[in-house]
Amino acid sequence: MTAGPATDAEVASWVAGLGLDGIVDLHVHFLPKPVLDKVWAYFDRAEQHYGTPWPIHYRTSEEQRLETLRTLGVKCFAPLVYPHKAGMAEWLTSWALEFGEQVPEAVPTGTFYPEPGAASSVDAALRAGARCFKAHVQVGAYDPRSELLTPVWGALSDAGVPVVVHCGHGPLRGDFTGLSVFAEVLERHPRLTAVLAHSAMPEFTTAFELMDRYPRVHLDTTMVGVPFAEAMSPLPPDWTARLAAVADRVVLGTDFPNIPYSYATQLQAIAGWAADDRLGEPFLRAVLHDTPAKLLSL
Repeated sequence: MTAGPATDAEVASWVAGLGLDGIVDLHVHFLPKPVLDKVWAYFDRAEQHYGTPWPIHYRTSEEQRLETLRTLGVKCFAPLVYPHKAGMAEWLTSWALEFGEQVPEAVPTGTFYPEPGAASSVDAALRAGARCFKAHVQVGAYDPRSELLTPVWGALSDAGVPVVVHCGHGPLRGDFTGLSVFAEVLERHPRLTAVLAHSAMPEFTTAFELMDRYPRVHLDTTMVGVPFAEAMSPLPPDWTARLAAVADRVVLGTDFPNIPYSYATQLQAIAGWAADDRLGEPFLRAVLHDTPAKLLSL
């Protein structure tokens, strides 16, 4: 078993050593500059919000961030956008679709919000080629069970297009966070290809229970198991044993660029899990490339 990369400079060669031609990252954020500026301003006040500093590690220009991903060997990524209020989703989706057309490594993505027109907007995005959606229940502070979203979940289920859903309580509990809420969506739409962002931290055990019931539910690795998150949401002792049972439904996610540590740090955590003999290098190849590539129809 190869140890994870110690620094970003080692990532590309480490990935090549696994026999991969690059990384597929399902959870990356690119946003219109005015929106990203506000996101970064929020993290600047992280000590007030979370009780701990959250310095953005990749606080550079858009072109510099793209070049960083290329240097790391990220050959494809899903640039996720998300609204925090009504009236933003369609505009953000249009921006993300255009970004996906302009950036070779980016797939077209979309988002939605429980408002009139949500269904038609998502339908239009699917017809335009969107290959991944983001639903941020925490930031949007909306009920994913809303009747306005029923046709949205249905359309995504029928299309087989993955939706990365931030529905866990971490890092802050929201009005409608918690897997007990999102479980009701899955009960109504059991064929939904849902990727639980951050592995639904801190409800890791419940996330596995949902995976047992719904074969299209996946986990992403975003911030999971890194020292920064372990201080707030430590992994359960049986983490790798549970991963072994769903090894083909775990995908790489990083939250680049909005992370307070290096990209390599996330890969080190995943490599640590793969040290379990039940996982190994096949698990690494699946997480870093094969499974997210399949979800994104590459």
